Amino acid sequence: MAHALIIDDSSTVRLYYREVLEADGFTVDEALNGMEGLEKVMMERFDLLLVDVNMPKMDGYTFLQQLRQMPEMQDIPAMMISTESQDVDRARAYASGANVYMAKPVHPVELAAVARLMSGQALERIPA
Repeated sequence: MAHALIIDDSSTVRLYYREVLEADGFTVDEALNGMEGLEKVMMERFDLLLVDVNMPKMDGYTFLQQLRQMPEMQDIPAMMISTESQDVDRARAYASGANVYMAKPVHPVELAAVARLMSGQALERIPA
C-alpha cells in the first residue's frame, strides 16, 4: 500500500485529495504548509507527495527546492497541484523539482490514475 503526503493549506482540498487517494488504496498523511511537510518527510518515508504552490510559512516551490537538495529525498515522486496554470508556473514547478504539474480543479479519476502511476502502483482500472 502506497503512502502519500498531501501538503496544502486548505482543509477542503486536503480532505478531497485524501478521500480520492484512500478510496484508491493509499494511506494518507497531511501537512498544512511546506515547513510542516519537510518535517514529516524527514520523520517518515512517503511514496508520493501532493504539493500546493501558495501556502503560508513555506510555499510549494521552496518546499520542493529544499527537499531535492537532500540526496535521500530526491527520488520521492512529487505532484504539484495549483490554481496557477500559466506556462511560467509549470516551468517553475519543474525547475523546483516537481515530477508532474496539474492545474486545479483536478478530476478524481485523473488524480487517482496519476498518483498510482507516480507511486509505482499498478493501475487496476483504466480511467474512462
